[in-house]
Amino acid sequence: MLHTVPGLVNDMEALAQKAIPDLRVLHYVDESLLQDTIAKGTTPAHVRRRLVNYASYAEESGAQALLVSCSSIGEAATAAQDFAAIPIMRIDAPMAELAVASGTRIGVLATLSATLGPTTRLVQEAAMRQSKKPSITATEVGGAFSALRAGDRAMHDGLVLAAFSELAAQCDVVVLAQASMARVIEHSRDQPGGPAVLASPDSGMTQLRSHFSSQDS
Repeated sequence: MLHTVPGLVNDMEALAQKAIPDLRVLHYVDESLLQDTIAKGTTPAHVRRRLVNYASYAEESGAQALLVSCSSIGEAATAAQDFAAIPIMRIDAPMAELAVASGTRIGVLATLSATLGPTTRLVQEAAMRQSKKPSITATEVGGAFSALRAGDRAMHDGLVLAAFSELAAQCDVVVLAQASMARVIEHSRDQPGGPAVLASPDSGMTQLRSHFSSQDS
């Protein structure tokens, strides 16, 4: 797994072990991939090159796939696949497909514009593949990412919850664009009368199970 947020390592490790017991996971953490993407507003060429390098490192270490847990560099992960010998998985890919299959009013929630754009485009691409035309509402939670970087998790969580509540009232499905948001919304998921709430960590585990199931067969 390739992470741009160090705090995700333990959570993703636990989810992977629950999804596929005895799975051996190697974790790479490179915060600069996200920082450089935020600075440029898109994924720079050197970020795409380094994704290819990480896939090579993973393969040399015996890995059968590389799961990229950062949605902000998801489009770079897709581009890097052409130059990699092992599958490079976008953590949010199955989530986008499920969102389109689950409702006609889809909300995309992110704390970074650098994440909001790629995830929204991923949902749009899924809609095209499924020959559907859902209404997509993309919402950035202003100030939340800065609060998290400053260590103020309470402010981050409060801003995310407020934005989620407003968006949920308008949608059949809410897509959480960042893995770091999943724990904040956990208690709001599957509420009676509320929208379906999709989180990228679950999406990532779906891919891992599918990949290793096909390997076993």
